[in-house]
Parts: sequence; C-alpha cells; structure tokens
Amino acid sequence: MENIPSILVVDDEQRSLESIQRILGDRFDVHIANNIEDAENILQREWIQILLCDQRMPDMTGVEFSQKVRTEYPDVIRMIISGYTESADIIDAINKGGIYQYITKPWHPDELITKLTNAVELFRLQRENEQLAVELKLKPDTIEQAMIVKRRALKARYDWDQGIVRSPESGMNSVCNMIRNIAPYNVNVLLSGESGTGKELCARALHYNSLRQDKIFVAENCGALPDELLESELFGHKRGAFTGANEDRIGMFELANGGTIFLDEIGETSPAFQVKLLRVLQESEVRPLGSNKRRPIDVRVIAATNRNLEEDVRTGKFRQDLFYRIATFEIEVLPLRKRKEDIVPLAISILNSSMEQLGKRVKGISEEALRCFESYQWPGNVREMQNEIKRMLVLGQTDYLGSELVSEHILHATPEESVADMTILNSVKGNLKERVELLEARILKETLIRLRWNKTQAAQELGLSRVGLRNKLERYGLEKNSNIESIEGDVA
Repeated sequence: MENIPSILVVDDEQRSLESIQRILGDRFDVHIANNIEDAENILQREWIQILLCDQRMPDMTGVEFSQKVRTEYPDVIRMIISGYTESADIIDAINKGGIYQYITKPWHPDELITKLTNAVELFRLQRENEQLAVELKLKPDTIEQAMIVKRRALKARYDWDQGIVRSPESGMNSVCNMIRNIAPYNVNVLLSGESGTGKELCARALHYNSLRQDKIFVAENCGALPDELLESELFGHKRGAFTGANEDRIGMFELANGGTIFLDEIGETSPAFQVKLLRVLQESEVRPLGSNKRRPIDVRVIAATNRNLEEDVRTGKFRQDLFYRIATFEIEVLPLRKRKEDIVPLAISILNSSMEQLGKRVKGISEEALRCFESYQWPGNVREMQNEIKRMLVLGQTDYLGSELVSEHILHATPEESVADMTILNSVKGNLKERVELLEARILKETLIRLRWNKTQAAQELGLSRVGLRNKLERYGLEKNSNIESIEGDVA
C-alpha cells in the first residue's frame, strides 16, 4: 500500500462516503470519516496526502476544518466538495483553508479521479521542492547546474520543431514556422482554434523559444471563473478587499513579471472584465483589488479562444480595442480532421507518453486501429485522442492495441466517412473492373474492422453467405494485419 496515494474523505452523509470510496478504491488508499473527530484521529495515525472534505457538516464547515489541517498538517493537499457554488464560498475556501480545488456537486467520477490524480502529483512536487531546498543549501553549485540542465530539457520539449508532434507533410508546418518566426519578438499573440487542438502547447512553444524563456510561464482559464475571482487571480487583492479576502494575494500578472502569461478562453470574459484587462495591457501596470497603488509589470500576453473573435467584435460581444491589443499576430491551430496526416505520429507519441503516465507498457498499436483513427473526424481533437488511447491502454491485454479496443462510436463512424471518401480512387490506375474491386475490398475491410472481425455479422450485413465472404477475403488477401510499434520520444 505504500506506493498508493492516501486520501481522507470527510462527509457526514454515509451514502456519499460509500460512493466515493467505491469509485476511488481501485486507485487510492481511501480512508473515510463521517465526523471531524474521526477525521482527526485518522490524520494522527495515517500518512494522508489528500484531504477531500464536504463543506456543509454539523461539527464545523469544510473550510474551517481545512484551515485547522493547514496549520497542523501543512503538507496535506486540501480539497472541498460541495453543492454550493457561491463565489464568496469559493474565495473563502481558497483564502482561509488554502484549498487546492473546490469541487461542485454533482461531480463526474472521471473528473473527480483526474482532479485527485493532479493533487497527488502536486503533493509529490511539494516534497521534491522541499528536498531540493535542503540540497540547495548543502550543494548550491551542483543543484544550480542540475537546474540549468532541466531548463534546457524543458526548452527542447517545447521547441518549435520538436514539441508539436506532426508528420513531414503536416498542415501544421505553417503554424510551426509562424511560431519560430515571431517567438523571439515581444509581441502579443492570439491563438484561435477548436478545443483540444493544442493551443497551450503552441503558447509554451512561443515562450520557450523567446528571449523570456528563462522566466516564468503561467496559464489561466478565463472562462472558468466569475469576474471577481478572475480579477483576484490575475490582478491580486489586498486583505479586506472583499468578503473572504483575509490576506494579501499576488496576482498572476505580477507573478509572471518578466515572463509570459497565457490567457485561455479569452472570448468568454464579460465586457466589464475586458475593460479592466485592456487598461492593464495599455498601461503595463496592475492595481490589486482593494489597493490604491499601481504596480508596473513587464509581461508578454498570449491569448487563446475557440470563438470567432472578429465576429464577436462585429456583434459587440468583444471589445475591438482589446482585440487589437491581444492580436498583434493571430495564429489558427488546425483541428485534427484537417491534418489527417498527423494522426499516426500523434497516436504513437500519445501512446508513448501514456505508457509513462500509467506505468503500463505495450509494443504498439495495430494498423487496423490506426486506420480507424484516420477515418474518424475527432471532434474533440487531440484531447479526445489522448483519452481514447489511454482507455485502450488500460483495457488492453495483449502486446498491441488492436481495433477490438476502439470505442464503438469511432468504429461506427468508419464506413460513412471512409467509403464516402472517393479520393483514393483518383490515384488508382486501371479499368472500371479493377477500380470497383478496390472499392469492394475497402468496404469489406472496414465492415470487418467495425464488427471486430465477426464474419457472421459481416456476411449478414453485406448480404453474403459465409462461404461467399470467405472467398472474397481470400481473393483480396484480407486478414487482420500488421501492428505498428510505439517508438521512443516525440515525433516531429
């Protein structure tokens, strides 16, 4: 059990405790308590990494208990779960209890597991930072050299031609060339494109190939917070500025001074907030909430949106002056359906990183599975592919991830999308009979893949006898074919 993260769940509702324990039990060492006294006893005898506490309880609120835990067990990552979403409650939780995450009910199991996994990673990083601080005092020269090496590795990871995975003929080449050309210059950039296309990856590539590469890079999702909380996050606040502001807080603009700030989902901000952001960008200074003093900043702004901001400017939803302030250069990040040539290298790269994250190794992905990937439109883009490959890796029981592991909706999309695409016939030479046979072979192959090579079902769907189907398979040499091995490192 020593390698399994320990989580303490505190909730006065027994059914809620049992539900969370059942969902988390396979991944975490879960301890439960339905009152504060039992929770304190568990904290005294167990090495708890994460506290997940309900906000409304009879003994004391979750924030009050988190504040107590913060004092007595400062290393524990504290999280609140509640059905109440008042912004004042969220701010109070962040300031008083030092809360890492405020999870609202009803929650989705996958989302809860993801947030707890991130919290475990934060706990690990905190421990490493503590150890690093001790070592730094003992061996400053050695540690400084190690940090230089790590910084170089980080820069290489987001280098314009290494961090963005693509094929040699990729439609993303023009995007990468644009990143390479404008990264060294201190100009603001707007990244546009659908969700999940990799806009933050492009933002990091811009930063780590700029003159600010040795400074901090910070990111904020502007669409995830109400105005008051977003202002506090970005501009900071003074103690007493609003209910729950019990201590001074440095905003992300000040934190990023000298470096880069990435403002994701900038198009979701309100007109009132846009005015305040424009003033900060125009004057290169921030005024924390509740303060009369302005503080100068030197920050490069990279913004991102999945909306058409030019259309929003025309309709009055987004300020024109702010648009021109953030969009000195605008880069469109292509959706995956417009860069089909990148699907195979992306899948291989994602598999490699997923194996590292999950601690499970396979030899690769089958060619059939990759053909299914190439035929699908990927409305969720790279993020959807990451989820699909992780799911396949978890479920896989053989050396290769085959088409039998591919989700039903991807398999079902294959015939409509692939067979309807007749461009393959344009490159084929031969008479009418030869071209028709090519199309027939493709229909047979894709039907079998979609039906997970169930020949009885395939014959029924295609109106063939089993003997007739077998003869056609032999005629065209169709069978479950080769596997594509994973490779080490990113593919560029």
